[in-house]
Amino acid sequence: MCVAAPGKIISIEGNTATVEYNTNKISANIGIVNAKVGDWVLVHAGLVIQVLGKDEAQSMLELFRELEEI
Repeated sequence: MCVAAPGKIISIEGNTATVEYNTNKISANIGIVNAKVGDWVLVHAGLVIQVLGKDEAQSMLELFRELEEI
């Protein structure tokens, strides 16, 4: 099973975005979505699969924090 956690796009060069998860940064292809710097996104296998609203991303992050405590 794969789980995608929300991350925030901090830069874009061509079709490649740098996405930050807490302090970790990864590169992801944004070719199938319309994303911009500052957007919250879900990444799977190096591909941005969905752009999220800020509230939705924050709710998901809170759920992940709760799971870590279990």
